[in-house]
Amino acid sequence: MNEPRSQAGVDDSASLGEQLAAIIEALPEDHLTLGELLDVFGDEGLLLLTMLLTLVFLIPVSIPGVSTVFGAAILLVGISRLAGRPLWLPARLRNKALPADRLRPGLTAGMAWVRRLERISRPHRLPALVVGRVQNLFNNLAFILAALLLMAPFGFVPFSNTLPALALLFLAAGLIQRDGVAVLLGYLANVGTIIYFGILIGGGGVAARELWQRLAA
Repeated sequence: MNEPRSQAGVDDSASLGEQLAAIIEALPEDHLTLGELLDVFGDEGLLLLTMLLTLVFLIPVSIPGVSTVFGAAILLVGISRLAGRPLWLPARLRNKALPADRLRPGLTAGMAWVRRLERISRPHRLPALVVGRVQNLFNNLAFILAALLLMAPFGFVPFSNTLPALALLFLAAGLIQRDGVAVLLGYLANVGTIIYFGILIGGGGVAARELWQRLAA
């Protein structure tokens, strides 16, 4: 099995999209583990890793065995950032085999969102939203919220994964580039996700009540 390229093999001066594309290209042909991906990025590249992991949620095709693993990993990234500690992954999660042969096309397709993001993201915009202890606290909490929303059991509903994945993509890119506008878009995507889930839950409750009334009639 080919080894994924180390982060040292990626040009740090390249754009976020170029760095992610290089890493996707270097993925092994058959299987890899989340631990191997983490070794590629290291603790300093956890936000870039988050961007990579969100890509599979931005396409309409589901990849079996990936959603739970990636969602849990992103959540732990957020918790590690909030606690200011190195990322810890349970052995079962770290060693979970992933279908690299199906993962690469999904990641490649998701890169279309990264290219769109690069067209609107600019480093060091609205630094008041990304620089400072209070800002870091709220941004990390927003990151964790997006990860929890991503893991909500609505995967069968259209856009239920896309909206929180977009929030994570915006937040990760904004924190990497110190782009307050991208971070703000991440907050808005979180709000949009909560509203969408509220509509789903409310609509489901109404449908269940009407069904019960008909059965009881």
